[in-house]
Order: sequence, then C-alpha cells, then structure tokens
Amino acid sequence: MESFARNVVHFVRLLRGAGLGMSPSHAVDALDALRWIDIARRDDVRATLASLVVHAPDERDIFDAAFDLFWRDPDWEGKLRAMLLPKVKGGAPPPKRNNRLADALAARAAASQKAPAHDRAPEQLHARMTFSAEERLSHRDFDTLTADEWRTLRHQIRSHRMPLATERTRRLKAASHGTHADLRASARHAVHSGGDWTVWKYRARVERRPPLVLLLDISGSMSAYSRAVLYFCHALLQSRERLQVFLFGTRLTNATRALRERDPDVAIAGLADQVVDWSGGTRIGAALAEFNRRWARRVLAGRATVLFVTDGLDHEAIDVLDQEMARLARFAHRLVWLNPLLRYPEFTPRARGVRAILPHVDAMLAAHNLDSLAAVGRELAALPGRTAPRTTGDMRWN
Repeated sequence: MESFARNVVHFVRLLRGAGLGMSPSHAVDALDALRWIDIARRDDVRATLASLVVHAPDERDIFDAAFDLFWRDPDWEGKLRAMLLPKVKGGAPPPKRNNRLADALAARAAASQKAPAHDRAPEQLHARMTFSAEERLSHRDFDTLTADEWRTLRHQIRSHRMPLATERTRRLKAASHGTHADLRASARHAVHSGGDWTVWKYRARVERRPPLVLLLDISGSMSAYSRAVLYFCHALLQSRERLQVFLFGTRLTNATRALRERDPDVAIAGLADQVVDWSGGTRIGAALAEFNRRWARRVLAGRATVLFVTDGLDHEAIDVLDQEMARLARFAHRLVWLNPLLRYPEFTPRARGVRAILPHVDAMLAAHNLDSLAAVGRELAALPGRTAPRTTGDMRWN
C-alpha cells in the first residue's frame, strides 16, 4: 500500500508537469478517497481520480492519456517515444499528440535514469537549466534559437506570470473599511441589531485591469518573433486577462478564441492551419483599415491599451497607413509599438512604413528576446497615462 500511495503522488506530479493545476492537497485528497473504493477495479480508480483532479472539459483528454500510460501500460517509455516522434505507417491514424504530457513524461524518464539504482523513484518532473544557461537564453534573439532552445523558451514563457496594472473605476463595492460610508447597509445592520449603530458599512472603488488589444504582424520577416509573442499572449489569456488578439499579414484574423485552448502548442498549431496568410506578405495599412472599421469601437472601449507588434517594413499605400495609424491612436487610450528591429543598436527610422507609424505611438519597445518581453511586462505593469505622441526627434532606439 505504501508503494501505491507513492505512485499516486507521482501521478499527481505528472499531471502538474503536464500543465494541470495540481497541488499537494490533491494528492492527499486522492489518497483519502481511494481508501473508500476497491482499488482492484480500474474504472473506479479512474473515476475517483478524475473527479478530484479534472476541473475543465479540455483537461479530461490529458488525464485519460496520463492515466493509461501511468497505470496500465508497462511499456510507457515506448509510448513516450511514440508521442515525441509520431509516425504514420498506414491503417488507423495515430492518437493526437499532447505536448504537455509528453514533456512531463520526458522529464520523469530523465529523472528516473539519473536516480541511483536503489532509489529510482522519479521525484523530479521538471528538467531545469542552470542559471548560466537561463541567462544566455534570455539574451538570445528569437530568430537564432535552435529547436531545443525554442522548447525551453516556451516553458519559460508559459510559467511566467506578470502582474498587470490596475486602475480605479467609478463603481463602488461593499468593503470592510473605506472613505465612502454606506448609509443604507449601515441602517439595515442597525435594524437587525436592535437599533445599534456601532457598526458602520462602507463602500470602496472597484479596481480592474484595463483591456489589452494585440495587433500582431505574422508576415515572413516576423515569423520567429510572432511565435514568441503568441506564447506570451497565451500565458496572459490563461491568466484570465482581458486580452484580444488580432493577426495580420495580407488580411486580418481574430485569434482570441483559438488562443483560449489550454495547450499553447495545440493553439498555435491550430492558428497556423487556420490563418492562410501565415509567413506571407504584409499589408499593414489595409489590415489596420479593416480593424478600425470592424473591431475598434467594440474592443477599444474602457481605456484599452494597444500593443502593435510589427517591424513596419511595408512599402505599399503609405498614405493609407498614416491615416489608419492616426485613427487607431484616437481610438486607443495608449498605443505601444513592439518593434523587433530595435535589436540593432544602429537602427534609425529610414523605411517609409516606420516613418508613417512612428508619430502616432506613445512608446516603442523591443520585442526580440526574452528580456525584451519582460520589459514589455514591466511597461504593462506600470501602465502610465497617455502622453503626447512622440516624434522621430525625441524617440530613443535602445
């Protein structure tokens, strides 16, 4: 029974490594619940564990795959290799690959191989890098990363949670203390207390996070940077942030619903299949015109901040681009330009598209490595009020 309890703990850790919101209390609850059923009945064990650890419909597929590999199949290492290197040899199609479960199993296998022979229990599920490796990766340009470095980078972005700024609204809510006395609530309390007015009720202003709108260039020159920013946006959406994501190349696509998929790899792979102009050309002015006409009034209400991610390398319809940028700046409370070209210290606004965009933005930040995305997070955490539009004369490039 002791080995069974140890396996239950390892199973909960495996689910946590696959991205489910697990904690040590889930393992304790699972052990307590399994005491009241016949553990020889596999279906009862599956139903009991699922009722305790599955909290959303999209988590059930991950749970079922993990349960079958962990509790039933003795050749789970072979299944792991099949998940990491899927092959089609005819017949029925292979099961859908789940990257989070494969990553967690890979970390579990690596930990078990490194453990001593007398203690082979996989206690560590996350393969961690050294500090120096993490430091080097944070400075690496997204366009120069290898496949393994991309995989590590995705994990770092996924686990990162940044506190966004909040602002006080005019609405009031009930509070234990504050500057606004709630006379009606105080009177009701006094009536129920027999006329005793010793307890006062208060109301305080509601604080909320202003909405964010991302306009992301997915043209060929922005391919690597767009992928990294999409993982960044996926982490925000999973944190229940008020974020709307739009992709544009030669046309505009609303990607918000697709990015709500819990697995970021599945979400971005689905977007790549859905968006027909991925890694193609770019028509920034036409895409902005469509956004301003169809979406601006709906998504830019409530002091919204717009993150405009592009390199600005567009040579068509520059007058349209200038007009639509001016219109977008009027709709948005704050317009922040994330430009990967700022990775070059000698960058200057010589391209016609860059010169058309620049006068209408409130700030321009780099977006070419992990450190630059962290700087964007700090900018969103501060979220200062809108200032006068910057011009090419006072803009700093680094």
